[in-house]
Amino acid sequence: MEIITKYFNNLTEEQRTQFAALYDLYTDWNSKINVISRKDIQNLYEHHVLHSLGIAEIINFKPGTKIMDLGTGGGFPGIPLAIMFPECQFHLVDSIGKKVRVATEIATAIGLKNVTFRHCRAEEEKQKFDFVVSRAVMPLADLLKIIRKNISKEQKNGLPNGLICLKGGELEKERSAVKGLVEETALSDYFSEEYFETKKVVYVPIV
Repeated sequence: MEIITKYFNNLTEEQRTQFAALYDLYTDWNSKINVISRKDIQNLYEHHVLHSLGIAEIINFKPGTKIMDLGTGGGFPGIPLAIMFPECQFHLVDSIGKKVRVATEIATAIGLKNVTFRHCRAEEEKQKFDFVVSRAVMPLADLLKIIRKNISKEQKNGLPNGLICLKGGELEKERSAVKGLVEETALSDYFSEEYFETKKVVYVPIV
């Protein structure tokens, strides 16, 4: 938990309480339904929560922004972002029902009021959002094909509506398959831990 307040030190008491509750909840649920690699659970805050909040380093979502987390798994990056931006609406989607159940139970346990969940394939979700966020679920070009239909034309934020992904490693091949602008931000610019040396936030505007 200290690693979160190290980088985000203006959290409200409620946000601190919600972030602090995540470790026990994920540890408990993970023993029943495996949503995080068992050996990685002790790195929950660094590898999952802080990693998710890398998106908050490149955009401060305005109140009222609607965001879909596609392929949320156990709730990343959606749940940490929903804690960070309580005045925004988050819709967490995954094709694996038991993972959606874990994310739903955890959101309920910490009292998150700004999240909804759906167990479905990405192609089935027809709602409109300002942004789609995702954590390395598939190559950028494939993801863009699926989510173009979900991006609203109405702009609310300083950054134009689009896709914001958490990715790792070499992205040259993925970028070259995408026509138009692809912006990469190295998370090592923000977070000093070794884990973030190869991690990036990738933003693709969809206009």
